[in-house]
Amino acid sequence: MDLSSNCKLSRLFSCHFTSLTCKCCLALVTMALFIRAVFLHSFPGYGVIEWNNLDLILSPSLLLEYDDGIRRDKFLEVPQIVWGLNNQKIALARACLTARMLNRTLLMPRLSASLFYKEIDRLQPISFDKVFRFERFNSLCNRFVRLGRYSELRNQTGIHDLRKGSGRRWTAERDLEQLKESSRGFVDEYEVIRIVGKNPFLWHDHWPVKDYVRVFECLVLVDEIVKEADKIVSKIRQIGRKLRSEAETVENNFDTQGSSLRHVPYVAIHMRVEIDWMIHCKNLEERSGINQICSSKQEIMQRVGNIVGLESPTVAYLAVADSLLNDSSILDGWKKGLLPFEKKKLRVDGIYKKHPYLIQSAIDYEVCSRADIFVGNSFSTFSSLIVLERTQRMIRMGITSLCGVDVRWPSYAYNIPGESDGPRKWMTNMSDSSLKAISYGSNAISC
Repeated sequence: MDLSSNCKLSRLFSCHFTSLTCKCCLALVTMALFIRAVFLHSFPGYGVIEWNNLDLILSPSLLLEYDDGIRRDKFLEVPQIVWGLNNQKIALARACLTARMLNRTLLMPRLSASLFYKEIDRLQPISFDKVFRFERFNSLCNRFVRLGRYSELRNQTGIHDLRKGSGRRWTAERDLEQLKESSRGFVDEYEVIRIVGKNPFLWHDHWPVKDYVRVFECLVLVDEIVKEADKIVSKIRQIGRKLRSEAETVENNFDTQGSSLRHVPYVAIHMRVEIDWMIHCKNLEERSGINQICSSKQEIMQRVGNIVGLESPTVAYLAVADSLLNDSSILDGWKKGLLPFEKKKLRVDGIYKKHPYLIQSAIDYEVCSRADIFVGNSFSTFSSLIVLERTQRMIRMGITSLCGVDVRWPSYAYNIPGESDGPRKWMTNMSDSSLKAISYGSNAISC
């Protein structure tokens, strides 16, 4: 370094380099600035280091809070979520995981209270927090995903519209690359990225089952829906206690004491036999070459009646489509000791009629999820998500296999034959790399 440059630096820092102390101080300052730049650069979302001569300029985002791991100043907006309850739950989880990949807060999406597959203009939008507990969601999913309200927007930048591709050429690889590109560069500078186009349920899936489970566990129904489900479960167990008490009285020839206080188990059966389902599953069997998707009423009744260890008498709650409530044949032909009830026979149909379709489905989901034994169709999304939730409960209790074990909350698939010509035992494969199998029956572990 020549004398002239030494003089310039001396004037800049107001000290003489002939001083050993000044040299040491300058070295320490330089090292501190270098370490700080490397540290900040190692953590995306904590700002951008820009050099202007010798001045270190930090972007404003460095001053924002990131205490829950997800940026609070960047948001993702998605289209209205539609279709059935569990399709909407999957779509919501996929939107949350997309926001997580972009390190953004997901703006609270609108769900659909009604069930219309094609008449979009007839959809009844319903706010997320009318179905699920908003604050509870963010508490349980803290540092994983986050929901935000539109009132949090500062409107400091415009909105960037991100259009999802479609068709066969829009592969999962292209979709993933689009998301990665949107997480950096000029797109990431926008306060809001708004995804336009398809319902999130139809987006490509880039996440393992375990990530979806994390989100599903944060979806806690609001108290009003839980209380409605409480009434129905209480009615089922009350009938079960009465039937057991009467049976024991006849058997023992004296009144049973204390029976009104004991826990009485019930079976919940998600019975898919309505016409539109049968048409769908027959087409699916033809396309896939799998012949264990559809099940007739008689086959369901026979297999459920053959569940090993099923006590008698036991109430069987039938979760069926409203179109079947006037079909008395679904209540006939069950094995002796297995007593079928649907919402009309239980005289709780009035509870359901007070609510739109989505809430009715949420109530039925809760009733089935709480059952001591659940039996469903492994190709049904409704059944599959219930089994996923029950599997997660067992895993938390240390149970990872159904083989040779009597477990609490067992689940069965009636469309697949199992032990003693009963339904096959069913657990969700939590190690799957994609949720796609959830709706197509291959995400099941059994003995």
